[in-house]
Amino acid sequence: MTTKELEERFYKIGVIPVIALDDAKDASPLGDALMKGGLPAAEVTFRTAAAVDTIKTLKKEFPDMLVGAGTVLTTEQADRAIDAGAEFIVAPGLNPKVVKHVLDKGYPMSPGIATATEIEAALDLGLTFVKFFPAEANGGLPMIKALAGPYTNVKYMPTGGVSAKNLAEYLAYDKIVCCGGTWMVKKDLVAAGNFAEIEKMSKEAADIVKQYHK
Repeated sequence: MTTKELEERFYKIGVIPVIALDDAKDASPLGDALMKGGLPAAEVTFRTAAAVDTIKTLKKEFPDMLVGAGTVLTTEQADRAIDAGAEFIVAPGLNPKVVKHVLDKGYPMSPGIATATEIEAALDLGLTFVKFFPAEANGGLPMIKALAGPYTNVKYMPTGGVSAKNLAEYLAYDKIVCCGGTWMVKKDLVAAGNFAEIEKMSKEAADIVKQYHK
């Protein structure tokens, strides 16, 4: 899958759940809730030791789900994610070494940016689709619009502070491909086994996406 193809798939889904499971046993019911809720995607962050097993479980049990890895900080983590079945790689920042490594292996990557300088570094690597992180802390939609002025061909995936309350505002802007979000997959919901609530919140997010992504 090319980065362009990833961008197109992200656009159709609209919201990419960002998940961090402490135990891979929760991957199956969580994946089921996301699929039923209309968000067939997961960015599995490498913030926990269960990341690799979570990716493996999701890919095995939900072959139609778009599964990738997030918070990938090193080439070693990227290799582990890809070996586990990750279809894309996301990072909170832009490390040229990691980006080149992932692209050279033939996988799409969306590194995190927050400044004009970082956008130029992404462009230099041949990327025009980036993660804007942490979105709200860095000025949110007004900042993205300001950056879009000089960088007309760049598209964004804002993540960090995006919620059901501001999702529509983000998606209404044509430079935004999708949003990354954790609000429908919060750890307390997973810990409580409240997958019905995760499904409900996922459906609410998917319904918002339908209003803006035809």
